[in-house]
Order: sequence, then C-alpha cells, then structure tokens
Amino acid sequence: MQRIGVDVGGTFTDFTLLDEASGELRFFKLPSTPGDPSAAIEDGLLQILAAHDVSPADVSYVGHGTTVATNIVIERSGARTGLLTTRGFRDILELGRQARPSIYDYRIEKPVPLVPRDRRVEVIERIGPDGEVLTALDAASLEAAARALAEQGVESVAICFLHSYRAPTHEAAAKAVVRRVLPDAYVTVSSEILPEFREFERMSTAVVNAFVGPRMSRYLERLQSRIASIGIPVQPYTIHSNGGLMSAETVRDCPVRTCVSGPAAGVVGAAEIGRVAGFPDLISFDVGGTSTDVSLIAGSQPLYTSARLVAGYPVKTPMLDIHVIGAGGGSIAMIDDAGAMKVGPRSAGAEPGPVAYGRGGTEPTMTDANLCLGRLDPGMLLGGRMRIDVAAARDVIQRAIAGPLGLSLEEAAHGILQIANANMSRAIRSVSVEKGYDISSFALCAFGGAGPLHAAEVAHECAIPRVLIPREPGTLCARGMLLSDLSADYVRSQFADATAGSWARVLELFADMEREGDAWLQREAIALELRRFQRVLDARYRGQNFEIKVGCDGLAEADLADLLTRFHAAHTQEYGYAIEGRGIEFVSARVRAIGIVPKAPQARITGGASLKAATTGSRRIYVDKRRGWHEATIYRREALPVEMQFQGPAIVTEMSATTIILPEQTGVIDPWGNLILDIPQ
Repeated sequence: MQRIGVDVGGTFTDFTLLDEASGELRFFKLPSTPGDPSAAIEDGLLQILAAHDVSPADVSYVGHGTTVATNIVIERSGARTGLLTTRGFRDILELGRQARPSIYDYRIEKPVPLVPRDRRVEVIERIGPDGEVLTALDAASLEAAARALAEQGVESVAICFLHSYRAPTHEAAAKAVVRRVLPDAYVTVSSEILPEFREFERMSTAVVNAFVGPRMSRYLERLQSRIASIGIPVQPYTIHSNGGLMSAETVRDCPVRTCVSGPAAGVVGAAEIGRVAGFPDLISFDVGGTSTDVSLIAGSQPLYTSARLVAGYPVKTPMLDIHVIGAGGGSIAMIDDAGAMKVGPRSAGAEPGPVAYGRGGTEPTMTDANLCLGRLDPGMLLGGRMRIDVAAARDVIQRAIAGPLGLSLEEAAHGILQIANANMSRAIRSVSVEKGYDISSFALCAFGGAGPLHAAEVAHECAIPRVLIPREPGTLCARGMLLSDLSADYVRSQFADATAGSWARVLELFADMEREGDAWLQREAIALELRRFQRVLDARYRGQNFEIKVGCDGLAEADLADLLTRFHAAHTQEYGYAIEGRGIEFVSARVRAIGIVPKAPQARITGGASLKAATTGSRRIYVDKRRGWHEATIYRREALPVEMQFQGPAIVTEMSATTIILPEQTGVIDPWGNLILDIPQ
C-alpha cells in the first residue's frame, strides 16, 4: 500500500509518496493554484501516481497541509459573520489589548475587526468568574439578537459570552436558538472551541473560526470530491497547528486550528529526521516561495505555544512555536522612500511569480537574485519542467536596484540576499538565543525550496556549526505529513494557589479531559494500544501576568513538590531566573490526546559510487564582494556516495531544491541520505 503527503504552499504544492512495504520515498512538486488549491492537489496526485505506476486503489492514506484558512484571513475573504455576546461587551473585539506590536511606531494600525460593530449583537445574560449565574439568560433578548443577524444576511455566527469557559449553559442555549433561526448558518461556540479564560483572545479565536468556517468547508468538499474522483478510497487528513492530524469532520468544526498547518508538518518532519540522524537539537529553517518559518526543536521535541497572531488577529489554540517572516523566493526587493533597499514582506507568490518565471512578474525577487549570481541553474527548476528567463531577471535587478543605487549587478543581487539573510538570522535568534538556548549546540535543518540556497550563509552569520539538509528538502513539509500522528488538544481553566487540594482538582481535570480525548480517539478508530495522552499545566508566580507550561506526565497526587520543582526549572529556562519562595498559581490544565499512526522507518541508502560519478560539471557562482566569483563543482545529489566528504565551493542539485556550499565549507551524505554541512566559524 502507498501513503501520500501533500503540502499546499503559496507558490508550490509538494507531494511525497511512501511505499509502506519497502520504505521507498518518491517526491514531486508543481505550481500551486491559488484560486482553488484543490486543483493543484488533484493534478499532482494524478501525475505522481502515473509516474510511478501506482493504482489509486492502493493508496491507504492521504495527509495534507493547507494555507487556506490563513489566506482567507489575510485576504479578508471569509464569510459574512455575526457575533452574539454578553450585554456591554460587544466592543471587546475592537478594543483588544493595550499591547502594541511596535510601541513607538505611530503608523501601525490595528486590523479592522472581522465582524463590524453593527453585526456584533448583545444578549442579556451574565455568568461570573466562578460559574455562578449573575443574570439569567433572557430568552426574548436572545431571540431578537438571532433574528437581527438573520435580517443582516449573515452566513456564519460566533457566540462568545462572558466566563462561558466556567459554565457553558448560556452559550449552548444560544446555539440552539441560532440553529433554529438560521438553520443554514455556520455556528462557532467559544466554550466548545476554547474553554479558557481571557475574554478578548477567546472572542477573537471564535470569530476567526466563524469567519473562515464556511469557505474552509467548501474547500474540503472540493478536495474530498477530487480525491474520490481519482479513485483513492480514503478520506484526507489535515495537519493542524500543533503538528498532529485531524479528520475532515474535525477541520470543519475547528478550521482555526489549521492556521499554521503546512509549516507545522515541516517541523514534525525535521524533528523525526534529526532524531534518526543523531541531531536531537535543531533549528528548523523552512524557506518557501512566500515566507521563512523557523522553530526550535530541543531533545527531538518541538516547542509549543498557545497563542499567536494570524494576519494581526489573535488566535489562541495550541500550536507549534513557529516564527514566520515575509522572506521567501518570491519576496520582492525594492528601494524605499529613504533610498534604502528592502526585501519582503511583499511577495510575487505563485502568480505572477518572479520575473524569471515569465508569467508577468515585473519586480525583482530573491529568486531572480539567486539566478543572477549563478546559484540557481535555470535548467533545473522542478527538474527542468519550468522554463526560466535569466536575462529578464538580470534586466529587472539592473533597472530597479543596481542602477538607482549605483551598484554593479552582482553587488545589487548579493545585497538582496544579504538583507534577506539578515532577516532570517534575526528570526532564528528570536526562537533560540532570546529564549535562553545556546545556538552553537544546535544544527540548522534547512528545507523548503529555498532553504538550502541560503543555509550556508545564514548558519555562518548565526554561528551555527552544522547544517542538516534532508532528501528533497523542497518537499519536507509533505513528507512531514507521513510522520505525524492524530492529535487533539483539550483545556480547562483552573485558577488556584498551588496547594495539595488544588493539585488534586487539577488531576481530576486531567482525567476528565483524557476521557473526552479517549472518546474522540475511539471515534477516529484508533486502537486502544495506540492511544497516548500528554498532560501540561499552565502556571505562574502569584502576581505575574503570563503563565508558563509545565509537563505533568507521570505525576500523581503525592507529587506536588516535584511539580513545583519542574515549574521553577521551566521558569528559569524561559526567563533566566526562579523565585523559590514566591507563591505559585495554577491557571489552566491541558491534555493532548494522541493516536499513533503507523509510520515506515527511515531507510538507509546505498549512495553513489564516487564523487566523480556524481559530478555533472561546474558553474561560476558569486560568493560575496570580497571573494567575487568562484568556479563551483556541481553534484547530482542522488549520485553522491555515502560518508565521503567533499569540499566547497559546490552546488548540489535535486528536483526540489539546490544547495550552495561556500568555500571553506564541506559536505557529506549520511547513511539516511541527509546532506550534512560543516560551517567553519
């Protein structure tokens, strides 16, 4: 049987095909279709199955990562949404928090709320922070509010009442009325999607879910229809933001959990590949056509966060801690009003793409710069399936950048890459050095279509000594779909001082959530022996504003002292200190339910016969202003011998990516097919 992973990016859609019996991997990619991402998925599935003579009936699994939810929010192209909330609280969505992304930049504006004020309707009701009913739910008020939204033609409704995480009865009653008054509407209930305190974040998350829900549902319907029409007999799974898999039915209910879907798969894949290769501590470095995504992996375990901004809107749901910047192969270089060069965050994307693609692009991009410097072979993109116009790339950089700044073509193109690399390096430091990790003890795992192009320079700039580049790195996110398990997250807020009694209550909450997760895993047909649960407690020193996560696996009622020791250690890791005598407060209990999905082990490779046999020629590449142009040996990656070191400058080519190895650096293929670079400092 065959398993397929698919990653839909802003520029390319990637595929990985795994033969379960032999462990053999096959890779493929093609341009994305932003108008309907499922069209590229169907086309790619047909091509990769035909290329390897695989019958659709032999496909036992399809996992996919998608940017659909994120793009809907970015483009503000979601459903006409309404909001029902407690009387006096409809403006929470607009007021938000006092925190600003850049406190001294007066030009930064908050994003316009996804639900305008006239569609935020108040209901007479009030529940207190302990779950007591302060004001009974007024049936007439609720009925009138639902009908007011119906008259405004909303197709999606978010319901978020004050303190409903403590007592969801009023929200449940409101859901029933909305279902009756607007039978065709998509309904999101905050106590179902995020039963957690902090009213603004809970409301924002519920609204984002409602905003993207209808369009995401239609996308899933098209995707399921296309997969069925091919003859593939299974329903697709979607990877969600915490790196686990969800069924299509779960995604329809909680599409907000897919906001970093594709990048999460890359982190999962990097962690597993690094574990097998002997690199448990990694910084994942995923450079695609539109963005660069970086994340830290310590002890083969990715770091997690419970909140992030999606296009400026707070989303509070468990997810991998991925730092995203607007720097990718399609990122546009320009000269700003002050006469300085900038790169990104604007991107040429898949359409029209870089100027060299010949699809109507008119502004210089990072891809155009790499072509001008000889770092990309115009005949090798997508294995030679994509035509490239290098002359057009040179012309646009000369006209838009080099000429106005009085630079040579090479200086201008390399300047584009230097600025992009500096932005990438800052992102890497933000997830490592700024969080107390010694970056010199980590390796950089470079993937995505452009990651290996930039890894050598970025690793040197960040003083990272080793770079790990997986096989076909441009498709690693798709490969990550084949290394992920099913998972779902549950949370219960529990405010209490850290005492024996409150710890016993937390353990009860853990048990309740595990029963809920067990029921979900049973519905997903996961065998009992393949079910796992992870426990985490959010806690903080009394008086602190934000909490940290403490792993609670293996702790029993008598282990309160061990829990407090773990908290102090976690606080020291996060902030650099602990206050041993300070009181500790519990905030929220969390459980992750995991269904283990069978995964083929990574297979060792035999490799090629010799470096000479792997050599396909040489090409001049521009290194930097000091060293100028160098003749670089070109190697075909699949023909490189195992554990035979080679010297830079070199270029390693494969279907999905090109790796640049600079002078003084060396490379070697390990027994699992990973390319390992040594970066002298």
